[in-house]
Formats: sequence, C-alpha cells, structure tokens
Amino acid sequence: MNVHEAISQHSKKQHQHLVRFAELDAKREQAIEAAVDLCRRGLPFSVDAINQVTAQIIAHAKEGISPLRSYVTEDMVRDFVKKG
Repeated sequence: MNVHEAISQHSKKQHQHLVRFAELDAKREQAIEAAVDLCRRGLPFSVDAINQVTAQIIAHAKEGISPLRSYVTEDMVRDFVKKG
C-alpha cells in the first residue's frame, strides 16, 4: 500500500467514526428532548435511554477521535426545565 492509499484509508476510517458519533449523538439528543418534554408536562420520566446512548458514545470514543458525553441525572433534567 502506498502512502496515498494509507492516508485515504485512514481519513475514511476517521470520517466513518465521526458519522457514527453524529448518529449516536442525535439519538441521545432525542432522548433528552423526550425526557425534558415529559418533565415539563409534570409526567414521570427516566434518563435511562439517555444514559444507554451515552454509554455507547463513551465506548465508541475509545475507538477513535470523537468527543465524550456526560451521563445525565433526573435532577439535571429538572434543573434544565426550571431554568427554561
């Protein structure tokens, strides 16, 4: 494999990694929006779906260059809703 092919392959791998991160991050944002919506309406909510995707993001980040995300608590959601 020549240098050009190696660089192209590396760039493609990084791009695929970031695409997967973007998919996971969008899924996490949807879960956050759902929890916030329930909280705003005074209904019971859980952060389990958010944190399941967060765990996937953290595991994915170990394989490449994507950023990490923090786990979310129910108190964090309540505080966000109170401020908004």
